[in-house]
Amino acid sequence: MTAPDHIIVGSGINALVCAAMLGGKGAKVLVLERNDRIGGCMRTEEITAPGFVHDVMATTFVLFITSPAFAALGKDLARHGLEFCHTTTPTGVLRPDGSHAVLSTDRAANVAALNKIAAGDGDRHGSDVGSIERNAGLLFGLLGGALWSYPTAKMLAGDGWRRGPRGLAAFLGEALVPARGWLESTYQSETLRALWAPWVLHAGLGPEDAFSGQIAKVIAFALEAAGAPIVKGGARNLLAAFEALIIERGGVISTEADVASIILDGGRATGVRLASGETVHAKKGVICSVTPTQLYERLLGKDAPAAATEAVRNYRYGKGNFQIHYALSKPPAWRGEGLDKVALLHLTPGLDGVSKACNEAVRGLLPEVPTICVGQPHALDPSRCPEGKAILWLQLPEAPRHIKGDAAGILQASADGRWTEALREAYADRVEAILSNHIKGFKSSVIARRAYSPADLEAMNINLVGGDPYGGSSTIDQSFLWRPFKASRNHDTGIKNLYHIGASTHPGAGLGGGSGFLLAGRL
Repeated sequence: MTAPDHIIVGSGINALVCAAMLGGKGAKVLVLERNDRIGGCMRTEEITAPGFVHDVMATTFVLFITSPAFAALGKDLARHGLEFCHTTTPTGVLRPDGSHAVLSTDRAANVAALNKIAAGDGDRHGSDVGSIERNAGLLFGLLGGALWSYPTAKMLAGDGWRRGPRGLAAFLGEALVPARGWLESTYQSETLRALWAPWVLHAGLGPEDAFSGQIAKVIAFALEAAGAPIVKGGARNLLAAFEALIIERGGVISTEADVASIILDGGRATGVRLASGETVHAKKGVICSVTPTQLYERLLGKDAPAAATEAVRNYRYGKGNFQIHYALSKPPAWRGEGLDKVALLHLTPGLDGVSKACNEAVRGLLPEVPTICVGQPHALDPSRCPEGKAILWLQLPEAPRHIKGDAAGILQASADGRWTEALREAYADRVEAILSNHIKGFKSSVIARRAYSPADLEAMNINLVGGDPYGGSSTIDQSFLWRPFKASRNHDTGIKNLYHIGASTHPGAGLGGGSGFLLAGRL
């Protein structure tokens, strides 16, 4: 193509949303991806056995189907083959003693079922998700809107007028309550606390972190309202739909195009230089969907603004992720009724178990009893595996980036603290032992297993620093107005015509495509 209007570096969900939106307004966009395929954390392969289709990293798209990006692009993506598979039971929890709970997409049914576990807990659940519904305008405006903007200021002013200044301050203060405080003061049942405690991990938080209670309520609301859908045939089909739409709108996607540096002229970004030595110029600007480390240290280097260079040094990355995938000869026989159709099932001792494992990982220890998120893609999309067989998608969101030791005192960490193949498989064995206690005849049903340590994930995507899939710690001091930096302003970088999107920028991590959507709308 002739010089594009915009060059987008990276091809994760935010980059693809941005490219499709800009193309829809007539802009010519060039997407450059250093890997041999697009997608960022969306990757589908037959990694265990022939005919078993696995989403290697991200798999659940509730944030996407409820996003403004999907509202704008969904019909066009469907024209290009995108289809989702659903279940009426998006999540559940199973504890070591066999106690369990399942959430459905029917609120009245949830209230009744949870009241059976503990009188009154179902009513409290209804009140919690109802509060998210009642405050949706303000909450989702802050969670997904451009914070430094007139619309956001107007929204806050209007809400402050309705509630009164003290009422608005009280609402925002309540939103900062940690998940532990919320769960222990609200629910009598340890099983109900265990149902929601693990979900804060999927937001890059721990149960003692400020704001984790509110984000858990938001997740509860979203799961109940929209389920936990996966892409029919694998996330690769969403990528194929995006690629077709971007090309249809005049865009170009180039893989194995590693951007080595940003070209600046007169204090503004005018293009990029590839590792091959080739230069590509942009008429309007360069958009980078990368971590702050990649943008300011590698792509800008000595040309980075001094303030950003200092901020990058203080930027913190979060816990690593550990993934395990199974090909099974038969669907799992769970030791708990109604768990066979649950999309995402957490295995945990409970709130204290989540807290303990999270704290161990933060301190560099392999958790003794990790929190295990088990996805059952075959229950939603039978096309993922041969008839009568099954696949499991396991995510352990509490894994140390740098290993100092083993909380159980059994596994031996290497002297340099790095993940090794032997340690990865030994840790996967620990997880498999827990699975075997929850699934009848599990070991005899295993056809193949494939595990990925945090180091393996980073090797596939350099933006997963230490295996952190959230683009950096999501604690309150690195969120909202302060993401990625304390002085950040929307998606500006301090360099004219150079923009920053992706998980490291507001609205943060997840598959909602929020930062790409916001920047495309602004441009």
